[in-house]
Amino acid sequence: MAAEAGADALGFVFYEKSPRNVTPETVREIVAKLPEKIEKVGVFVNQSFEFMENVAARTGLTAIQMHLDWSGDNGNLGSQGNVRLKRYLVIPARQFFDSQGRLDSFAMSVSNQESENWAVFLDSGTSQQPGGTGIAFDWLESAPIARTIQRSGFDLVVAGGLNSGNVGEAIRILNPWGVDVVSGVEATPGKKDPEKVRAFISAVRRADNNK
Repeated sequence: MAAEAGADALGFVFYEKSPRNVTPETVREIVAKLPEKIEKVGVFVNQSFEFMENVAARTGLTAIQMHLDWSGDNGNLGSQGNVRLKRYLVIPARQFFDSQGRLDSFAMSVSNQESENWAVFLDSGTSQQPGGTGIAFDWLESAPIARTIQRSGFDLVVAGGLNSGNVGEAIRILNPWGVDVVSGVEATPGKKDPEKVRAFISAVRRADNNK
């Protein structure tokens, strides 16, 4: 249904605590039926590259979306893994603000070779709920963060609290490469609403055409 509605990418959640959790066997069956042009993204929380790439190989995924524990050391992300897989690194917008809500100074740097196969998700996740919060972060306050991510050579994807009614405004303010939606197109957690999916994709296309 999402593919027929015009989605460019579909995400498959491999996180046991999520109501959207799915098995590799089910994903393999779904991926086999999807058009080749659609990005097939595995969504992982605090998993090793070895684990994520093993699942990708078994299921036919073309990208991995990584929710990491930002309280610790995530290591040298750019030097590992299968270079054929697109990598989406999820960074909560809150990471860039101090305890008073003020924007901390920050810098991002990456070689051109590494950035070509990477994208950064800016979202509203928390340590308790890495994704699917249904809450949007402050797009205007986060605009400098978005620009820095883009100037550093990464594709920018905006996530968190998006729906058909507000995604156009998010696109206008942040001018992302992509947008990601979960709860904003659901009837209940884990159950997508076909009409909401179609309305969201239509809203994205309208906003893209108006840029």
